[in-house]
Amino acid sequence: MAGRQEKDEKGVTAEKDEFSEWFTQIMLKADLADYTAVSGCIAFRPTSYAIWEKIRDEVDKRFKKEGIKNVYFPLFIPEKVLSKEAEHVEGFTPEVAWVTHAGESKLKERLAIRPTSETIMYDSFSKWIRSWRDLPMRLNQWNNVVRWEFKHPVPFLRTREFLWNEGHTVFASKEEAEAEMDFVIGTYDDVCRNFLALPSLIGRKSDKEKFAGAEYTVSMEFLMPHGKAIQGPDFHHDGQIFAKAYDITFLNEEGKKEYAYQNTFAITTRMLGVMFAIHSDKNGLVLPPRIAPTQAVIVPILFDDSRDEVLTLARDVEEKLSKFEVLLDLREEHKPGYKFNEWELKGVPLRIEVGPKDVERKEVVLVRRDTGKKEAVKVRSLAAKVERMLEEIQESLLEKAEKFLRAGVVEAKDLLSVEKVIRSKKIAFVPLCRGVECEDMLKYKSGGAKVLNIPFDGEKRAKGKTCVVCGKKADYLAYVGKSY
Repeated sequence: MAGRQEKDEKGVTAEKDEFSEWFTQIMLKADLADYTAVSGCIAFRPTSYAIWEKIRDEVDKRFKKEGIKNVYFPLFIPEKVLSKEAEHVEGFTPEVAWVTHAGESKLKERLAIRPTSETIMYDSFSKWIRSWRDLPMRLNQWNNVVRWEFKHPVPFLRTREFLWNEGHTVFASKEEAEAEMDFVIGTYDDVCRNFLALPSLIGRKSDKEKFAGAEYTVSMEFLMPHGKAIQGPDFHHDGQIFAKAYDITFLNEEGKKEYAYQNTFAITTRMLGVMFAIHSDKNGLVLPPRIAPTQAVIVPILFDDSRDEVLTLARDVEEKLSKFEVLLDLREEHKPGYKFNEWELKGVPLRIEVGPKDVERKEVVLVRRDTGKKEAVKVRSLAAKVERMLEEIQESLLEKAEKFLRAGVVEAKDLLSVEKVIRSKKIAFVPLCRGVECEDMLKYKSGGAKVLNIPFDGEKRAKGKTCVVCGKKADYLAYVGKSY
């Protein structure tokens, strides 16, 4: 009873359909992040930062194996450098934070705090690339960026400062550059699906929604529990747009000068928020085992007359599970019930209970965080069972997320049905033409929904269909929804 009372005070009190309050409580009570004195900027606590490190490491090792090398460029970008590519700058101008003074002295030129690094990096690329022998140049940096958005900030999902990778690659031909997309999106999808247990809708952005300065954008879109979509990792083929703005040229094998072709791509700490939101429940955080900093927690149940025997078994269990990320909770100041509730709240995938009766039976009790299912397991077979159970949890979370995503996408053949789908907090799959005016009208009629992206087979699947807005021949089928 004492444990349950403590949970009521410490645990999550909002339901998942009260999304904003529920999500905030999980962030704070599961010790994932905290607000700071800077509006719209959060502090990543050890658990969330450890998850980001795992995402970073998994992506990074795939990049390095492919030949992408890490670099680092300045946080500050001179205004004259930033303003060279007009469309790109126009896309970011409302969000740029500026440094205007050093101490009491006004700077001769304003410095932008990096919203993204194309402009500062490409100024150097123009000096580094001279010949076809310098290509391809495939660079990446892991850093922070600042985008001073004035929309309502949401921890992890929309913050004014966030962490990410930004890949910047340069090729001699358009074909080489575009061929990189499969690897980049494949890498992001691999990490999202197989570590975060998150499926997505992958496709090309409409011209209206593409990245500012890109020829086209390929994005991964995720459906959140409250019906809004959110963009995850993306890939931008920039063609020669930046090359012409920053004079990134090379001499080809015939000695003729050519402009290079470029790509940019990123995954951000937003993915932590997406994962927390999709998997977690009314009791708190739920983490997929492959990404969880602690995969299993051992909680000994201690009484004076069996204390030593229980602790001996608990330590034996810890040793047998040394290949996993395991924590032995030996805190004396809290009762087992409190610990059970705390680790449930913090999303540890597996709880291992060790009590006096377990010592007698030479077994322990395993409790799954995702289902709450309990199972007694003999100590001699524990390591193999824990390995299987962690994989089952990982697979179950992915399967559940896939089912949620499939159920959240509904075909709509006219504006009335689009409005109905959006009101039901789902994503509409809609035939559209390429007209920007039709996208604008769609957004107006649907109460703010927009084209999220167009699946790669979207044009093929539009055959024989008509645009839901103008009634003319549809150019593609697109995912449409409200989004962050």
